[in-house]
Amino acid sequence: MSLGRVIPILECVYCLACARWAWKRCLYTAGHDSENWEPASAEEFQPVPHLCRWMLAIYEDDLRNLIWAPPGGYHMNLDWVIMRKDYNETHGQSTPYMIYLDHKNADIVLAIRGQHLGNQKHEVLKDLLERNPTYTLTFAGHSLGAGVMALLTMVVLQNQDLLGNVERNKNRCYALALA
Repeated sequence: MSLGRVIPILECVYCLACARWAWKRCLYTAGHDSENWEPASAEEFQPVPHLCRWMLAIYEDDLRNLIWAPPGGYHMNLDWVIMRKDYNETHGQSTPYMIYLDHKNADIVLAIRGQHLGNQKHEVLKDLLERNPTYTLTFAGHSLGAGVMALLTMVVLQNQDLLGNVERNKNRCYALALA
């Protein structure tokens, strides 16, 4: 039998093995990944309310003329908003997002709604992390943005040099209303 006939058979076997692995992973074990995790402590849950407010702020057209603000406002210092883009500013190339430098909690927050982040944002984050080395990097997303942030967090953790070797324990992800 020639090598030309063996390679397609090997490809089929490999594809079937991958499909079997994915099937077992998604249906049999994925629901059990977190069964041994400890419940979140009050300290771990503490940032969630203000992160929710900041994610809601992305939906505003203008942060100085609020339309959708919750009671009490968004509790954010507008001088700490490093970058904020909406659909018009990205020409439809990226969904709305905001980079917020939270000096009060020593945190750099990337909040996004939707599904896509523009190309140059990692340079902005890398620069902020270099200028604020003791800060935590927090990824926060709503809806499809929650899924994007969860994946982006994994990419950053697996490729730590992407943002300047951020320590693993200095990364957090809050995915709300994951789509």
